[in-house]
Amino acid sequence: MKKVKMKAKGKLVTAAMFVVLCWAYSPIGVHIGLVSYSPGQLALLRFIVASLFMAMVAMFLGVQMPKVKDIPLLFMLGFFAVALHHIALNFGQRGVSAGAASVLAQSTPIFTVIIARCVLQERTTVWRWCCVLGGMIGALIVVMGDKGLGNFSLNGLLILVAACSWSVYFILQKRYSQRYSTLTMVCYTVWTGTVILLVFSPGLLTSMLNSSALVSLAVLLLGIFPSALAYVAWAYVLSYSEVSKVSIVLYLIPPTAMVMAAFILGESPSVLVLLGGGMVILSVLAMSLEKP
Repeated sequence: MKKVKMKAKGKLVTAAMFVVLCWAYSPIGVHIGLVSYSPGQLALLRFIVASLFMAMVAMFLGVQMPKVKDIPLLFMLGFFAVALHHIALNFGQRGVSAGAASVLAQSTPIFTVIIARCVLQERTTVWRWCCVLGGMIGALIVVMGDKGLGNFSLNGLLILVAACSWSVYFILQKRYSQRYSTLTMVCYTVWTGTVILLVFSPGLLTSMLNSSALVSLAVLLLGIFPSALAYVAWAYVLSYSEVSKVSIVLYLIPPTAMVMAAFILGESPSVLVLLGGGMVILSVLAMSLEKP
């Protein structure tokens, strides 16, 4: 019995580490993909690959048919989780390093608290507001320090828009997750988001033909791993673990992304990025550890 539990725990740890590696690669893959594609084209191509992959997963594992009344909701999920999130992310990364982008993307829980309080009128403790303030100050330091204090770029703010968009998706998904299985929600979110991104299809084929093998490989990996497999693996982890406990592993993404960016892209994060990134991660971590 003990061996069975250890084996199951080992599978969960492996799946969680796989998710960290996949999502840490995401800003690096985007950085490479932007060499040959516009931000919109990159997002579309990435999710065409992800949609095809999720279609194969759905054929083997099966997904529920959506109810007609839920179609607008599914498109809303696709808009916030895929279309708006990745368009803002890709435009933002044109002027932000991969390491800094991974830090700013982890500010999602901060925006979740703000939206829950201001829009949904949910009660928010003083502790959480302090964490939000600390996280926002840290994010501002990252934006200002990524390219040097004299080279302030608005691109970092676009990545914060992407994080805010993801927090809206998280709130919506959490409220309506009882209607469908996790895999079903992921599949329809990816598919509807891809449909919305089709507005960026003009010129995509030409860009694909002119793209180098290295860029094509980077985009293929983006579509399969961070955009598809990571969601399936994360759904598996969540199905066997408490969200509050296992979500802490996601704070390993920024440092992992920085190490990967150093080896693959030759990036070296500035002191201000490390300082601001530490503030963001600590603020979000402190928020998650608050006792209910």
